[in-house]
Amino acid sequence: MIAGMAPLIEAVQRNCHIADARHAREMTLCTYLLEMREYYRWEHDMPPGATLPREDIGRWISEREALWEGVVDEEFAPLPVAGARHDAFAAVAVNEALLPQGLVYGAGIGRFRKPHFFLGRLARTETHDGLRVLVCDCEYARDLTAIPAALQGGTVIVRREALRQWLWEKAEAWGVKRQAGAMARALAAYDYDADPAAALARMAERETGTLILHERGEHAAGKLLGSGWEEMIAAFSSRRAELVVRALRDNLADCLVTLPALLEQADAASLHFWFANFDGLRRDLFPRLVAAYEQGNAAALADALAAGRGHWLRVAQDVLRQDEGRIAGLAADCSPVAL
Repeated sequence: MIAGMAPLIEAVQRNCHIADARHAREMTLCTYLLEMREYYRWEHDMPPGATLPREDIGRWISEREALWEGVVDEEFAPLPVAGARHDAFAAVAVNEALLPQGLVYGAGIGRFRKPHFFLGRLARTETHDGLRVLVCDCEYARDLTAIPAALQGGTVIVRREALRQWLWEKAEAWGVKRQAGAMARALAAYDYDADPAAALARMAERETGTLILHERGEHAAGKLLGSGWEEMIAAFSSRRAELVVRALRDNLADCLVTLPALLEQADAASLHFWFANFDGLRRDLFPRLVAAYEQGNAAALADALAAGRGHWLRVAQDVLRQDEGRIAGLAADCSPVAL
């Protein structure tokens, strides 16, 4: 940690607590407890999978919930950076001052309008499609839900510490039943059974590139859909409607950039990894892509992606003209727009 950064870290973490106080209880109980488990490990600098002290974590959860009760009505604090005080969401201005010091700040509104903040150490920078890509390692402040990658304006931020946590959770869940399928193939490609820790480390390094590809796809989709798309999401009161439109845009993004790039690279491991995480509404909406993957046929995949690019763009443009209730109804019956 850079000397003199304690006030900034304290301010960012305070804002993380305020965001969690307002939104953490919106999770299902199961998700909440899983998130709190990993948050405890992060806060106590414990490796993934480390045994948790039951009494300590129970006490910690109670203390954290009491802290949240005390800050839930507070406004987000300004950030002290380079002799000035910045709004909590002024990520561009904050990063102008922090990046030369090897630090990265992230701030934005995520799913269901939950604010997310974090402060981390810069590992490297890249440029793709006019986008600046910031890859981060160690994190000094974060909220309950660690998002591995996000697009913020013209910048992609990848959080490798969050990615490593996410990968471990996925592998742990697979290990309970060890079912055949995309996750089994992805883990086998990284020789997971021989050395799980080393395999997940290699996976985190390599799949950082897959996350970047997806965010590049999001950027490409955003240029096609225009600013009205984000304005539409911001106005939603229905969670179902938001899930639908996010799934549509994800499918468009991955047809535009992610999957074509993986096919061109003939990257079987990353392709298996991508399909291992192709779930929920995204998968329900795109059965043709699932069938093409199960065939193990690159040509069938390419054909599905070519069809998907036009289809998802048309569907997304049509959704922009629909009311929220009709959009929410698509979550219950995908057949009118599925491909």
